[in-house]
Amino acid sequence: MNEYNFLANVTIGQHLPTGSALHRLDPRAKLLAFTLLVGVVSFTPTFSGNVVLLVVIAGLFAAARISFVYALRGLRPLLPWIAAFGVFQLLFTSGGGFIGATDCRPLSDWWIIGITTCSVKLVLVSTLRFFALYLLVGLLTFTTTTTELSHGAERLLSPLARFGVPAHELALVLTIALRFVPTLAQETERLVKAQVSRGADFGAGSRWRFVQRTRQMLPLLVPLFLNSLRRAEVLTQAMEARCYGGGQGRTHLIEVESTFWDYVALLGTALLCLLMLTTDFASLDSWLAHPTL
Repeated sequence: MNEYNFLANVTIGQHLPTGSALHRLDPRAKLLAFTLLVGVVSFTPTFSGNVVLLVVIAGLFAAARISFVYALRGLRPLLPWIAAFGVFQLLFTSGGGFIGATDCRPLSDWWIIGITTCSVKLVLVSTLRFFALYLLVGLLTFTTTTTELSHGAERLLSPLARFGVPAHELALVLTIALRFVPTLAQETERLVKAQVSRGADFGAGSRWRFVQRTRQMLPLLVPLFLNSLRRAEVLTQAMEARCYGGGQGRTHLIEVESTFWDYVALLGTALLCLLMLTTDFASLDSWLAHPTL
């Protein structure tokens, strides 16, 4: 049954209190820095630029005293889907819109399938970008508790309350969503093990038999959906029993305060993002493709 231990591979949503400097930062600063880094990852279309970003993220994990290998373990169940997406992108995308690769050379051309050097680079960039975004989300949850994320998100959104934006409710939704990621993984694991004990076959023996696994897991969606609704109903009843009425007129037991190092971290993140967006990584990609030129 260890093969179906889904909870062991779910890293997002878990908090690892290592006592590092990143853990002690204001959650508002971490959320703003996270938003900046997600933006720069999304707008960095070059291969070398995304490699540099992954190196930076690995450095952040070292600063947080969290194993980078442990963070990558959460990607194991997703590898077949990433590979399938990469194959489709390679076969059916020419890569002509790939920035930093204007000299696209055809590698294979058959019917509607056309593989070029640009499409290969596009697959590599998309894979690196997905890894970077996944690791950033993991780093945020590793270094910040769900309570801190809720308080930080509520404080950041509170200026928008005058325009009718429900800051408290949005922060609560964020907290509940992160909190229920491991819970849903545990529930899925329980359902799969119950079906396997009754003779169901979920493609055991090979992680890459994702087509068979997907087909076999479709019947699990109904009980998983019903159990999720049942948990949501229990949570709603518990909140009503405690007279929860939204953020209107609520006070806060915990008050977040920014320090000098929070501003330093934000300034450093902003300078890094500016440097990444202004550096000509396209020329470096061209040199890597043609090192003799």
